[in-house]
Amino acid sequence: MTYTLEGNTGIWEIVVGLEVHAQVISQSKLFSGASTLFGGEPNSHVSLIDAGFPGMLPVINQECVRQAVRTGLGLKAHINLESRFDRKNYFYADLPTGYQISQFEHPIIGTGIVLIELSDGSTREIGITRLHLEQDAGKLMHDQDPKRSFVDLNRAGVALMEIVSEPDIRSPEEAGAYLRKLRQILRYLGTCDGNMEEGSMRADVNVSVRKAGEPFRTRCEIKNVNSIRFVMQAIEIEATRQIEIWEAGGEVDQETRLFDPNKGETRSLRSKEDAHDYRYFPDPDLLPLVIEQDWVDQLKQTLPELPDEKRARFQQEYGITAYDAGVLVAEQPTADFYERVAKGRDGKSASAWVTGDFFAALNRTGKSIEESPVSSENLGAMLDLIADGTINGKIAKDVLETMFETGEAPLEIVERKGLRQVTDTGALETAADDIITKHADKVAEYRGGKDKLFGFFVGQMMKATGGKANPAIVNDILRKKLDA
Repeated sequence: MTYTLEGNTGIWEIVVGLEVHAQVISQSKLFSGASTLFGGEPNSHVSLIDAGFPGMLPVINQECVRQAVRTGLGLKAHINLESRFDRKNYFYADLPTGYQISQFEHPIIGTGIVLIELSDGSTREIGITRLHLEQDAGKLMHDQDPKRSFVDLNRAGVALMEIVSEPDIRSPEEAGAYLRKLRQILRYLGTCDGNMEEGSMRADVNVSVRKAGEPFRTRCEIKNVNSIRFVMQAIEIEATRQIEIWEAGGEVDQETRLFDPNKGETRSLRSKEDAHDYRYFPDPDLLPLVIEQDWVDQLKQTLPELPDEKRARFQQEYGITAYDAGVLVAEQPTADFYERVAKGRDGKSASAWVTGDFFAALNRTGKSIEESPVSSENLGAMLDLIADGTINGKIAKDVLETMFETGEAPLEIVERKGLRQVTDTGALETAADDIITKHADKVAEYRGGKDKLFGFFVGQMMKATGGKANPAIVNDILRKKLDA
């Protein structure tokens, strides 16, 4: 279904392209040996290169190149065997050299695709225009002094991948789905942690509007949006602003804007620069970057199984639904946990327990799956106890709760609390006889045609056995006695 906004003059379509800045996972910066560790004291991870001292020569970090190529492969993109670094010239206090080393005309990665899934079950391909490597800038700190701004250069020189999409996105939902999918791929690859709160992934959002069938109109860029929710809000708010301008007979200026989530508005930051404003030219201190096809092929062989492939395999191998598979592969640690639980067991049952009671317990205790006191081995062992009839599903819920509290193995809990399922048919038949005698009136009603009362007798049996009776045996015994 096409997403549109209605103005006074009719229906408008949103056109969005995203430029995502993803911080590369590496021990050192793109052109220096300084640490990339987040959270250090201000200006404690700064080399002479990062500080822009005269005569300091940049040296390319091979690990950053490797991570960029692996990302390109994960995006099914074209890998350019020869690329070039350029100087992007502009002045700002957090950019000591007065220029940023980036890639303008010759990026390391070319066109690719990201397949997104939408809430109605449909899918769409969003094109990738390019991915290029560049340096991050430092960070200005405006809250340290009433009259002065301070600069922290810890981030200066950290490697960024700028991943530019085609203007294929047509709704806030699609933008959110694209960012979630891109972050998921980067995390699976281990090339960026996708932590938007810490700024290691952020988005510049290009928004324009048009009537159906029109060519693209003037776009505005909303700079440095640091959450998926804010990206989605900013798109709708900015599109609405532009529609109002066009319908009033005005012209939308090409400019860079900021999104204020507290006021629910975008504000003008500066007129939008074009490439010539930055006076790009090849960096004279860096040779063209040339990589070998054999090296690219080796990297391709070592890529992990990515989300789309893993989801398809989970559906086929474990017989679970597309929805459940999507939930389980959303984060790699969750997918790995599930697979350890499901291996050699009933995949549907494992999925139900992991996405149901196990996730609920994690949410209740505020823990991530990595912090879970219940290991995949112990959860699998609990499923084994259900499968071999030692406990039933009701008892298992209590066992799982205790596992979260104590970290014990399930069998230890079952033995310590005496929770073994009652499978002694003699004892269960005696209990059934007692219940039938005690509730003769209900028996008469059941035999008179009130079939729904069968659940009442099952409940009485479970109550009499403390929930430990085997449900299948209980049903069998009651059917025989009540239908006799």
